[in-house]
Amino acid sequence: MQIEKSGLIEKTAALLEFDRILDRLAYHSMSEEAAAVIRAETPSDDSAAVTKTKTAVQAIISRINTEGGDPRRYLPSIGFLLPKLEVEGMSLELDEVCAIGLFCERGEELKKWLLPHPVFAAMLNDAPDCGDIAAAVFRVMDREGSLRDLPELRAIKRRIQSLNAGLEAAVSRYAADEDVRRMLQSTVPSQRDGRTVLAVKANFRGRIRGIVHEVSSSGQTIFVEPENVVEKNNEIIIEQQNLEAEIRKILLEVTKIIAERGDSLKEFRLTILSVEVLMAKARYSLETGGYFSPDEETANLALVQAKHPLLNNAVPINLTMDGATLALIITGPNTGGKTVALKTAGVFALMNQIGLALPAAAGTVLPVFDGVFADIGDEQSIGQSLSTFSAHITNIANIVSHSTARSLVLLDELGSGTDPQEGSAIAMAILDRLIERNARLIITTHHGILKNYGYSRQQVENASVEFDARTLSPTYRIITGIPGESRALDIAGRNGLPPEIIAQARNYLDSGYSDVSALISGLKEKHRELDTLTEKARFEDIRLTDERRKADLKELRLRQKERELKAGLAGRLRLLLDESRKTLENLVREVKEGELSREKTLKVKEFLGDLARTVEAEDAALEEEERAIAAEQRRGETTETKTGAADFAPGMEVFAGNLKRRGVLIRPDKKNAAGNTWIVEIGSLKISFPERELSPAPPSSHQHKPHIAAVDIAAPPPSFEINIRGMRLDDAIETLRRQVDTALLHGLGEFSVVHGKGDGILQNGVHQWLKQEPAVADYYFSRPEMGGFGRTEVILKR
Repeated sequence: MQIEKSGLIEKTAALLEFDRILDRLAYHSMSEEAAAVIRAETPSDDSAAVTKTKTAVQAIISRINTEGGDPRRYLPSIGFLLPKLEVEGMSLELDEVCAIGLFCERGEELKKWLLPHPVFAAMLNDAPDCGDIAAAVFRVMDREGSLRDLPELRAIKRRIQSLNAGLEAAVSRYAADEDVRRMLQSTVPSQRDGRTVLAVKANFRGRIRGIVHEVSSSGQTIFVEPENVVEKNNEIIIEQQNLEAEIRKILLEVTKIIAERGDSLKEFRLTILSVEVLMAKARYSLETGGYFSPDEETANLALVQAKHPLLNNAVPINLTMDGATLALIITGPNTGGKTVALKTAGVFALMNQIGLALPAAAGTVLPVFDGVFADIGDEQSIGQSLSTFSAHITNIANIVSHSTARSLVLLDELGSGTDPQEGSAIAMAILDRLIERNARLIITTHHGILKNYGYSRQQVENASVEFDARTLSPTYRIITGIPGESRALDIAGRNGLPPEIIAQARNYLDSGYSDVSALISGLKEKHRELDTLTEKARFEDIRLTDERRKADLKELRLRQKERELKAGLAGRLRLLLDESRKTLENLVREVKEGELSREKTLKVKEFLGDLARTVEAEDAALEEEERAIAAEQRRGETTETKTGAADFAPGMEVFAGNLKRRGVLIRPDKKNAAGNTWIVEIGSLKISFPERELSPAPPSSHQHKPHIAAVDIAAPPPSFEINIRGMRLDDAIETLRRQVDTALLHGLGEFSVVHGKGDGILQNGVHQWLKQEPAVADYYFSRPEMGGFGRTEVILKR
């Protein structure tokens, strides 16, 4: 049976229980009308609209955080009153007028609160100002809905008060008369149809003359309005009618004022309701502590530490599909979390497209889909003659017909409910068609053929939910790139199936299946080894980066020193040049002024000799400083490379020149009399370098022997949470160290430490130890509901 795309999307939302998400969201609204809008909301497939909504929600969150809260005031429902304003001469009731006044007043307060943020400036500046409506309403009544003491009502109320006093006096005279009092059932007057009457005993009905209004059901009491009270009651009723007429007149005038602004009020109401919907989304996002998927266009789909919003103790999952992957086939044991992963992806897509923050960590990213379609669960229908398989195929046929390149398709247990071989063939054909359309697919299955399909088909990736073979329980961790085993026999045994049946079932398994299981187990082991090697490479990269940084800093300091020396040398040379120029000019002037004598010749020679000696002294000082710099550089490099002594000898490997090229010392350069120059062989060249440009190099053939750590194979399994409250700090640190070692041995990636608050000794000691422990990737305090500052979450490096 073919159904429309919108109906299919609604059906998917129901399968994913998205209505429960909307109910929780509506709970955060301060308006019943806004809550109704939320419950009727459907995810948008317009990327620009989704971005605009998320930007507005994030702006409200920023405003709430800045102001320390938001104006949480109830907004009355007024939509049903707007049609009344279009009826000529219609007068609203007191409570209706009050509701409109409160809505306008609180709506203006909400506008004023949001206007400082630039995101809302354009949206709210164009909205009508309905402050005058609120002012007109609360000029005649208070915010509880009661009329104020207006001049036009005051005189009437005084007359009614005076008449009531006279009436009470007249009636009280009957109760004061001893003879009359014995005729009454009660001395307290009663009211019948707004008139004051006396409860007279039936056997005295003729003794008090007046109008009988009522007889009690027992017939023992007659309610009589005495003759002298009738006129007073009449006067009071007339004045009350005058009061009601005046009140109607006032309400008519206020209704007229509101009706004149009817169009503005309609527009204002829609604006405020849309803002209140955004406010509810911001409050919900703050409550969940979620993360907003980035707004840029992307083909990637990534869920990082994602928690299903409807599960109280949801285990975070990681699920990734890059732009080149169209289909992800998730396999693994029952109760392993495959369907939860499927539903989490679908619910997150819908939440993202109504502008909500997602209960996940940074790095989560989702495209904007034009439709999210799902086939999850059993829709068997006896009434429609649909078997389980037929119901699935009918639903999938509708999904295939409506899917596009922007659709997300979620298929649970694809190919189930019929012959496994035929079901697998149908499943692969369905996947082929959807992949041809470039739809994004996440599928769960137990069929081994589909696992092979994930390896052999382009744009398809296998994934599995991890299973702990030791405890025979799932870990709910999704491993991409490796298919999972169903582990049906292990789970059946754990759930009470007799061992002899399990043993017989194992005998029926053919060798082909066993080979596949062994292959999958081997792939998982290789995956773990690859993770270990990748982690080691990352640590080595961090170490090398740190050493490179230190070397760069040392080189920078040496360059700064070199610049300082050159600047000092240039200054001294300029001073020498200036002084020498003056002396030479004086000598030249003396020669020109007189004859060239032996004395003058000796002066010139003496000057030139002094100049030569000065230059030689400067050269010596410069060479000494350069040697000091070279020695400091060699000491630094020797320390970093840990090569030991810095004495040069033939055959020693060194770094030569400014470019630090590796070479081997051949012999001292005999041409240099000072003996501080060496011949260095670099490749096929032999070059002479001064010692100051040489530094020892570590031998190129040096090999680091791998360090093999002893591992306690019999160590107990790690705990998800350790409690060190009441321990001394040393004992607590030792307990924490053992937990980290055991967690690394068993592959536990994170756990919690309960240390309490107290004086902060355990808290600070634990954090200091975690900061220095290389195996710890990150640590942070738990969320308030999980223990806050008394509990620390620890994440280990993988």
